[in-house]
Amino acid sequence: MIQKILSGVFWDRRAVTSVLSNILLMIVAVAAMSLATTAAYLISNNFHGAIGERLIIEDVWFKNNDEISVYLRNIGKVDLEISAVYVNNTSTSFTELELGIGDGGWVNITQTWAQGSIYHINIVTRRGTQVGGYYTAS
Repeated sequence: MIQKILSGVFWDRRAVTSVLSNILLMIVAVAAMSLATTAAYLISNNFHGAIGERLIIEDVWFKNNDEISVYLRNIGKVDLEISAVYVNNTSTSFTELELGIGDGGWVNITQTWAQGSIYHINIVTRRGTQVGGYYTAS
């Protein structure tokens, strides 16, 4: 009689399958949420750094027919570093510049220019923030 009861319990595999599938579903859900949480954390950290970075151009001087000097000020909440300078959408050589919070400084760009011509100057930081505008050489 005990054998009959035990064999009935062991032969009912529907309950075992249901429990195993629920456990497997919980493991998959926890793993997916862990990945989603990690991705959201990394994205928000990078976005927060980019949001805190602000830069303005205060002055532009065209000098000696082969140099443009741009005065920049960091008005953001993080230190920044200039990584690229473009004049008329062409990468140009420039003096390196790192600005602390509230600091200002000159970036000297090696670029020949002609009086009366309009130049588009675009400055890019290491984190990808861009500031630029159109300036007339005089």
